[in-house]
Amino acid sequence: MVKDVHEPSNGVSLNSSPSQSIANSEKINPGQIPELTWEHKLSHVRYDLPSFGLTWREIRQMAGLGLRLGRHILEETSKGRTAIIDPMKKRTAKSGQGVPLGGIGAGSIGRSCKGEFQRWQLFPGACEDKAVMANQFSAFISRKDGAKYSTVLHPGKPDLPKGTNVSGIGSWDWNLNGQKSTYHALYPRAWTVYDGEPDPDLKIMCRQISPIIPHNYQQSSYPVAVFTFTVTNSGTTAADVTLLFTWAVSSYLIPCIFILLLGLSTSDKFIYLQNSVGGKSELTGYHSNSSMTEKDGVHGVLLHHRTADGLPPVTFAIAAQEKEGVHISECPYFMMSGNSDEFTAKDMWNSVKEHGSFDLLDPVNSSTSSKPGTSIGAAIAASVKLAPQATQNVSFSLAWASPEVKFCSGKTYHRRYTKFYGTDVDAAASLARDAILNHSSWEMQIEDWQHPILQDKRFPEWYPVTLFNELYYLNAGGTIWTDGLPPIQSLTAIGGKKFSLDMSNGETDDDNEMNPQTNTATDILHQMASVLERIHASLASNSAIGTTLLQGEENIGQFLYLEGIEYYMWNTYDVHFYSSFSLIMLFPKLQLSVQRDFAAAVMMHDPEKLKLLHDGKLAARKVLGAVPHDLGLYDPWFKVNAYTLHNTDRWKDLNPKFVLQVYRDVVATGDKSFARAVWPSVYMAMAYMEQFDKDKDGMIENEDFPDQTYDVWSMAGVSAYCGGLWVAALQAASALAHEVGDKASEKLFWNKYEKAKSVYDKKLWNGSYFNYDDAGTKASTSIHADQLAGQWYAKACGLSSIVDKDKSQSALEKIYTFNVMKFKDGNRGAINGMWPDGTLDMSTMQSREIWPGVTYALAASMIQEGMVEEGFKTAEGVYHAAWSSEGLGYAFQTPESWNNDDEYRSLCYMRPLAIWAIQWALSNPKLHKEPQTDITQDSFPKNQFSYARIAKLLQLPEDESSKSVPRVIYEIVRNRFTS
Repeated sequence: MVKDVHEPSNGVSLNSSPSQSIANSEKINPGQIPELTWEHKLSHVRYDLPSFGLTWREIRQMAGLGLRLGRHILEETSKGRTAIIDPMKKRTAKSGQGVPLGGIGAGSIGRSCKGEFQRWQLFPGACEDKAVMANQFSAFISRKDGAKYSTVLHPGKPDLPKGTNVSGIGSWDWNLNGQKSTYHALYPRAWTVYDGEPDPDLKIMCRQISPIIPHNYQQSSYPVAVFTFTVTNSGTTAADVTLLFTWAVSSYLIPCIFILLLGLSTSDKFIYLQNSVGGKSELTGYHSNSSMTEKDGVHGVLLHHRTADGLPPVTFAIAAQEKEGVHISECPYFMMSGNSDEFTAKDMWNSVKEHGSFDLLDPVNSSTSSKPGTSIGAAIAASVKLAPQATQNVSFSLAWASPEVKFCSGKTYHRRYTKFYGTDVDAAASLARDAILNHSSWEMQIEDWQHPILQDKRFPEWYPVTLFNELYYLNAGGTIWTDGLPPIQSLTAIGGKKFSLDMSNGETDDDNEMNPQTNTATDILHQMASVLERIHASLASNSAIGTTLLQGEENIGQFLYLEGIEYYMWNTYDVHFYSSFSLIMLFPKLQLSVQRDFAAAVMMHDPEKLKLLHDGKLAARKVLGAVPHDLGLYDPWFKVNAYTLHNTDRWKDLNPKFVLQVYRDVVATGDKSFARAVWPSVYMAMAYMEQFDKDKDGMIENEDFPDQTYDVWSMAGVSAYCGGLWVAALQAASALAHEVGDKASEKLFWNKYEKAKSVYDKKLWNGSYFNYDDAGTKASTSIHADQLAGQWYAKACGLSSIVDKDKSQSALEKIYTFNVMKFKDGNRGAINGMWPDGTLDMSTMQSREIWPGVTYALAASMIQEGMVEEGFKTAEGVYHAAWSSEGLGYAFQTPESWNNDDEYRSLCYMRPLAIWAIQWALSNPKLHKEPQTDITQDSFPKNQFSYARIAKLLQLPEDESSKSVPRVIYEIVRNRFTS
């Protein structure tokens, strides 16, 4: 039984509960914080996070790989690209991250606990950590007794570039110390409470919300966030309060590697970027700001950024709503840098400080376009008069319109939100306005989703808070959500093909006047897209674009997210296996979209040769029947497998993981059309794996290299991890065949399942747990935290256990006692490998690591097996390490791993979304599955021979390059005499 909520965990805030249930509440109280949130003091000092180091043994093990990787990095850089992994590249890794802004797949803007706008991800694969310090909220208070206060709502004065103190943001008042201010987070919302700062008799609460709404495929795609301030005057005198929102096109230097990722050319070591917009464009001039057209009381400013280096355009919008008691005024322009004779950042600040608004701003000085050599910003102010004991709410919004997703392959896609707002960058104005008008409805839906989980007294208080906050990655994982249409390509990509644009609309107009709503540019772009779609139809047929598998279902677009912001690969599938529980529970249509893409990829064959970093040999990019490791990087869907560390066509976990996920998704959604559409790919994926059953005993064998997700940790022969996944996948394939009505295949895979299950148990069970593998070495005895991955997924899918209950119980108890509790008293999660004597398995880098995603999956497996208390204790170790105030500082940037020395590897990683597997286990979701009748044993199912023939056709060619010269000569002579 899970303990009731009593004392809060370190870093969790227990707040007063709402007075009534959310279901009966007609309006959200913006000044009310939910009953459970993650808490962080603004006065806490941010600190650098130590990244991983290698032992001398690991350096020797990976020396060859390191040299080849270094050479690969140099080669990719010379081509104007970046490597998928660059361990030598240092990033600004600090604690104190907060809830990021925006919906899913439209670009992300991070925000720290202190209120800094940072970690910009507006272009595919590009992530800039540095904050733009001009982007701030500020408060100005004056009372009738003469007391006055003014400050940027940021604790302390940051380190600013030289020259900003005279006329720039350094001249602003940075008076907040943060001692009485607290940050609360419950993704996708956050609350910052300034309690008596800067005015001791004034409480200011800022509530931040982004539209992440489960099962909502429209608003959840919007690039927008709303900030509602609740200002309460507890003093005895009236207060005039002005809240200020400033936004600027400010420059900072970053290494040009991010520009290289986009395929842009540059000879500079560094490139100026503006708000992660990119290009050497800040001081080129001709950036323009303009006031939004007032509508429904919403005022705002548009900041049009004129990008360079071929980057797509971006327009930002800042807005606020005027209503009774709230007055809005705008400053559409102030000078950030350059000619100080113009209206500067200092002038802007002093204007609102003196007058409480921009009403007296001299319009002559309100130029809206920057000149070469200058950079500009804008501001919007909300002014209120508060009587003693009075409260007022003020809403601001931030939106950005970057409709195009451009890859260096030349292909351009439109983001999902453009289906509702169009592809014009001025859509930022409509987004900002609609966000202010509709955010209360969004919040009601979020409350309806979160409230029951927060109220569930079975859960320890840290769990629901971490459950929701780990979802930050759906926004901040470099996510891209397209409109589902084929890519737009440049004219240079279509060769010598002849075509014509048909601009006739088939309608007549009696007065021969153009419709005033007509957008000529949009019409032309639509026609060009239509023509190019037809031209490139043949190319799309050999791609991982799964929209061709739609059987009449809605095309909700295609979804990409990075393995991590340091590991540049889209939809890394061996990791998605863990994280996909978040999608299937919250956005199942997106999960099915991803699955269709991989089903299409199974049928792809791309013989292009790639050099492997593991051994320097060449291998095909992707062969028929293999599930790809990822959907690519520079040309996703068309050039899959950006990962070249190993030949993943020989990996043993990818195909079983595909089959297991497909079956889970079918029974979770009840979508039989999806099941029928992807079934041929499932069949092909299973047949492909037969070649790895070398001794034909029904069980696949690993090949003594890291041929699975633990990619520097080898497995040899039958392994607990891959073997268990194979057994579970055989059962899932049989069950899926039943769902689609393929009786012969149902029998075929069931017979194979029974055989493999027996081999798995016989070769690996040692009396207390399943051996790492059956190679018979010391490494084979390692207690692997993830040894029951196949059992976990089988039970999660509603399938039969692949091992006896007493054995799964014993193995989980062994893991809990050794991998969890024997390492730092269970306060770090489950370490991947432990020896039977209770010491750490230090044989490889990954054996001594804790993978939080695997720890969450292990906890889910324990809960499924009835070990609820142990499951929560196991997962709580991740909370203590990543999220607690005394932990390692990984909040909102949970890494792939931390090691036994508390050093991280790969911040902001996909796999920790696996915490939703725990919720899956706890919620016991309804599964839509047809009951399987007893399957009669059949020595020769009628399709066995055809299945074996397909398996043989899919068999990989023998690697000639690995043969010795004498072996090649021997085979030539033998073949000559036997022919």
